[in-house]
Amino acid sequence: MTFTHNERILILGAGIMQGPALRIAKEMGLKTAAVDGDPRAPNAPLADRFECIDLKDTEGITAFGRLLQAEGGLSGIMTAGTDFSASVAYAAEKLGLPGIPYEAALNASDKERMRRCFKQAGLPSPEFIVLRQRPEPGFALPFGYPVVVKPVDNMGGRGCRRVDSPAGLEPAVQDALKFSRSGRVIVEEYMDGPEFSLDAVVYQGEITLCGFADRHIYFPPYFIEMGHTMPSGLDDQSRALVREAFTAGIRALGIIQGAAKGDLKLSSRGPMIGEIAARLSGGYMSGWTYPYASGVEPTRGAILAALGIRPETPAPYRNWTSAERAFISIPGRIRSIRGLEEAGTAGYVRDLFLRVQAGDRVRFPENNVGKCGNIISAAPSRETAVAAAEGAARFIGIRLEAPDGETEAFLTGGPFPGQTTPAEPIPPAFQVPSPVLDRLFALPEPAVPPGGTGDFFILPFPEFTESGIQDYMGRSVETSLAMVRDLTGRPLPLGAENDMKGIPLGRSFWAALIRGGYQGGAYWVDRLVYQ
Repeated sequence: MTFTHNERILILGAGIMQGPALRIAKEMGLKTAAVDGDPRAPNAPLADRFECIDLKDTEGITAFGRLLQAEGGLSGIMTAGTDFSASVAYAAEKLGLPGIPYEAALNASDKERMRRCFKQAGLPSPEFIVLRQRPEPGFALPFGYPVVVKPVDNMGGRGCRRVDSPAGLEPAVQDALKFSRSGRVIVEEYMDGPEFSLDAVVYQGEITLCGFADRHIYFPPYFIEMGHTMPSGLDDQSRALVREAFTAGIRALGIIQGAAKGDLKLSSRGPMIGEIAARLSGGYMSGWTYPYASGVEPTRGAILAALGIRPETPAPYRNWTSAERAFISIPGRIRSIRGLEEAGTAGYVRDLFLRVQAGDRVRFPENNVGKCGNIISAAPSRETAVAAAEGAARFIGIRLEAPDGETEAFLTGGPFPGQTTPAEPIPPAFQVPSPVLDRLFALPEPAVPPGGTGDFFILPFPEFTESGIQDYMGRSVETSLAMVRDLTGRPLPLGAENDMKGIPLGRSFWAALIRGGYQGGAYWVDRLVYQ
């Protein structure tokens, strides 16, 4: 459908995730207005009109909507990839625009209300309790461990972690409270099994599924999505069960118009609902991977639903796979980034999104906002798409400044500077078995002169280099060593002390490589040079 009468839509958010909505609305002939709390929001220039308004400011958004109505009309309001569907519903209700009731939007935004809706409807959802303060000593949960602790009103995995015993509950609740706008934390039973993301467009209660992806979650106790693959590789029968739970959850929340995004698991107890939001997904799914895989833009249907028009729901006409993969960093400050051109131009790669730049301080991700960037591929086969995205992500090398207290603490296992509470353990880049670790501790530790003048060489560690072990990004030891050489600009040959000239690197270098991957190895060399 193409509009020719100056109809206008208001889109909440002008960030990367709202780019497809702004672009597609203009392609449909709509005038676009956008609001965002960031005056430098990257996609603000795509809107015909932009206003800097905090997305939590429901009254400010409503007032801006009234101004648009007075100045030429406003036909609809929507968002995608933000956690502010309640702001959309509030303004739509006040302005007389199509949408879901504000109470339904609260059901889909507040995890306590959401769980109560699911429980009342008898849907598969974990048991839970809500806390407003950290638990007192001796506090007992009404269900067993492990559990998941998270704020009731945030997104992106902020403040969310798994807790396996009573000793971990208090610090997890304390951390989650920092991320809750309402001062409430939900503690719920942990759901085992693989996880999936689903999107749907909803019109007058009619639900059209438009995306079903495998989510790839790593690094417990946190839930870091290192990517997703579209479509899911789940068998048809299991997929139908997950879809049924998703659509029932949409109805239980009262989402009758617009869009819905769900995270569900296929647990040992069957399909279980993690969360459902009243919007299209972020995480590059609705705006990128589903269109690449299927040829269909779900954003177009969501825009029509927001205007009160029955969406066009064409069947997928492409049977490709699209894979999104993230790349991350150990703690420190970025000195330089290499490999972006090689990654962005690799075969079947469609997009590279970089979230960081030289000078930025980075941490190992504890939520889905802490990643350094994302690669998206699309290919006729699943194997090709996955290999393309993962291979491109491995091209990217992030070199950290040296010396740096946080990087040093991470590599040596000490507390970060200024740290007052113990951090959850960050996994080593290489999961090395005990026999290899035993051999590591037996390696010599040669003295290195201050300033690292002269050439370095690396003492051999064949038990590790020939082990076939890969890091958490799928890099081999040899590939990681090659990246260390590339980032530092040093040849760093392997050899025994009596065969080589220069300064030998022994146990500490290999420990840094095991702990921090190529970044740890490069940092250790830089540290010796710049100490």
